[in-house]
Amino acid sequence: MDGTKHIIKKELTRIFTDKKMIVSLFILPGVLIMVMYSVMGGLISNLEEDIETHVPTVYIQNAPEDFEDVIKELDYQANITYINSQDSIDSIKDDILIGDVELLVVFDEGFKETIGSYSSLGDAIPEVRTFYNPSEDYSGVARSNFNGIVLNTYHHYLLTERFGNTEQLQVFHIDRDPEAGVIVDEGKASGKSLSMLLPFLINIMLFQGAMALGMDAITGEKERGTIASMLLSPIKRSEIVFGKMISLGMLTSLSAVIYAIAVVIGIRNLSGGAMGEIASMTFTPLQIIQLLVLLIALVYFYVSLVVLVATFARTQKEAGTYVTPLYIIVMLGGVLTMFSSGSERGLEFYAIPVYNAAISLQNLLVGELTMPQFGVAVGSLAILASLITVLITRAFNNEKVMFNA
Repeated sequence: MDGTKHIIKKELTRIFTDKKMIVSLFILPGVLIMVMYSVMGGLISNLEEDIETHVPTVYIQNAPEDFEDVIKELDYQANITYINSQDSIDSIKDDILIGDVELLVVFDEGFKETIGSYSSLGDAIPEVRTFYNPSEDYSGVARSNFNGIVLNTYHHYLLTERFGNTEQLQVFHIDRDPEAGVIVDEGKASGKSLSMLLPFLINIMLFQGAMALGMDAITGEKERGTIASMLLSPIKRSEIVFGKMISLGMLTSLSAVIYAIAVVIGIRNLSGGAMGEIASMTFTPLQIIQLLVLLIALVYFYVSLVVLVATFARTQKEAGTYVTPLYIIVMLGGVLTMFSSGSERGLEFYAIPVYNAAISLQNLLVGELTMPQFGVAVGSLAILASLITVLITRAFNNEKVMFNA
């Protein structure tokens, strides 16, 4: 145990006495995350504001006379050009395609006459066609606003003209007060959107921390030659392994906490609403314990993976090459939860490394993590990490592996 304590102290001292290491491992990534999300938030806000304030260019063909009056009453903001049936619309469609025009609205010829002559089932019903470019934000919003504001109002106006009192057409109402019928679990609702994103981010942040620290602590020391003197010291090699892994776990957890704070602040700048959701989330004592145990098991597993790769690698460059496929697998495990259908998963899924941590965190955030699921996830991670630790210890006892012979 004394040897393990000595290694832990040595590793922590090495990191926290190196200003460049502190900046590169803890400060710079957090700052970059906050800056990235803040810039993204600013760009998204500017884009949304630009779309909302943009005045669209709209062409309307064969517009009925009373339709123009409706538009004036609504004070619909657009650069509107009225054309008749003799005008070609091909050039307008081309302009929509390149983004110079947002919307073309075409009324059937004799629109009002057709409506006025309707008397029985089977008579002709006129059509209003809209032409827009869904790949252009301005065009899509212009069509949506025109249909929702102008055409719906005009539709109601024509119904009133035909029937007089349109209340006769209303047989019943559906949810006059939509909020009155909402039955929701507040805890689950507040964690629902975060449960799609946070498991992915937590997995990535923990693995990144383990990867950055682990390769330097093992392969880096091989390259610098400092690990040779450590191996020749009276400290047991198993104690060196445990000391390295415990210190790496502590440092990885610290870096993950820093990254998590940076992500929370960044998401707040990105969406403006995530902080409110996080603030409204509540956890029971059992859920807090489950979260801590799950994160400890996950950190142990990721540290053991990285240390195993770093132990067999000759250089940090080589270690980075070996770790990259593992990093991709970790990303994939987190991404799968982002597109989860929410269907019931069997316990066997909670035994799959990486993926089990992501789905367990997802269930925990919405208050649906059961004890069997928790037990299988933590147990499988701990068992696999223990087996990897045994392999690492054996590798440390192999002179050929440790001295790059």
